[in-house]
Amino acid sequence: MIRFSKAVSSLRTSEIRDLMGLAIRPDIISFAGGMPGNELFPVDEIDEIYNHLPLDIKQTAFQYGPTPGYPPLLESLKEYLKKKGMPVETNNLMITTGSLQAINILGKVFIDPEDTVVTENPCFIGGISAFKSYQANIHGIDLNEDGIDVPSLKASLDRNKSVPPKFLYITPNFHNPAGTLYTEQRKKELVPVLKEHDLPLIEDDAYGELYFDEEARKRVVPMKTLYENELTICYTGTFSKILGPGFRLGWMLVPPEIYQKAELVKQSMDACSPNFTQVLANEFLRSGKMEKYIERMRVIYKRRKDTMAAAIRKYFPDEITWNEPRGGFYIWLKLPPQLDIMTVLKRSIEKGAVFVVGKTFDPEGKDNSHFRLAYSHTPEEKIEKGIQILGDALREALTVVK
Repeated sequence: MIRFSKAVSSLRTSEIRDLMGLAIRPDIISFAGGMPGNELFPVDEIDEIYNHLPLDIKQTAFQYGPTPGYPPLLESLKEYLKKKGMPVETNNLMITTGSLQAINILGKVFIDPEDTVVTENPCFIGGISAFKSYQANIHGIDLNEDGIDVPSLKASLDRNKSVPPKFLYITPNFHNPAGTLYTEQRKKELVPVLKEHDLPLIEDDAYGELYFDEEARKRVVPMKTLYENELTICYTGTFSKILGPGFRLGWMLVPPEIYQKAELVKQSMDACSPNFTQVLANEFLRSGKMEKYIERMRVIYKRRKDTMAAAIRKYFPDEITWNEPRGGFYIWLKLPPQLDIMTVLKRSIEKGAVFVVGKTFDPEGKDNSHFRLAYSHTPEEKIEKGIQILGDALREALTVVK
């Protein structure tokens, strides 16, 4: 008899991963995967970078590297983050194998079995999976259009003072899946609650560079920048959304005492992130190519978002409610209570379009009233057709229940 660990027994499959097989079918229009379109990757720029590398740097790229990261990339990234006001001089920076590894490492640093951690609800499925892998109890606090519900958070923390949670995990900039951009006021309201309960914050900033307008640009300032001197904040970021997920590169910027533990954890996980992609990412960043590339991506993603938003207004029933995002990859939509999202998903797949249901992002796996649409991967000409398919599926489902 095979005896599995309790930790692995608590894990559940990701509906997003399960849907990826459908997403690659040529007859299916996919709004499921939160990823860039293949046609958008800077292939020519990366070709040019590699072809002009000196032989000794190419050889270094094939070799193991230091656990904290390829030193030139660490320096380039520090300068990049410093320009954005990040406290790189008083914190330690580590390159990770995607930002999900950074979140996973921090989970291992903080969580003992049966510990409680607090997240937003909905929450990034990768965070849910990472924390559950360490047998955490996840308590989700509802998210609204301004950010996490601070009174609900405070009430929860006040009720559980005898057994406080280990940390709060949030995604304040263009949340996955909700698309929410925290207001300055909501961030400000969060600070005294975290201070009162001495609660560390894990701030996941995977999408902050992908703002669509000037006001959004002003609001994406990380809490790590604003409240470094008031809170214990572990900040994570990624190259996946601003270069390519296949590079498998992210980072964490954390206080020195947390960094020491995190480095030991990373050594036990994979020793080092891939030197090959770190060398390429360093040259892409150091040369200024990355900032120009991000500027182009903002324009394209905004155009795709605008196309999807217009199609939703045109084809969806009025009973479906949603807020238009100001950046990132996603639109989060709410169904009327009489509709079953799994019925809608089945009808939609039969007609040729796929999306992700809300329970994927619910720490308790129960939400049957929301769904997520990703516009990032789908060209405009397919977006309208796919939304029309989904609109038809929604209207048919509404007709049945009326």
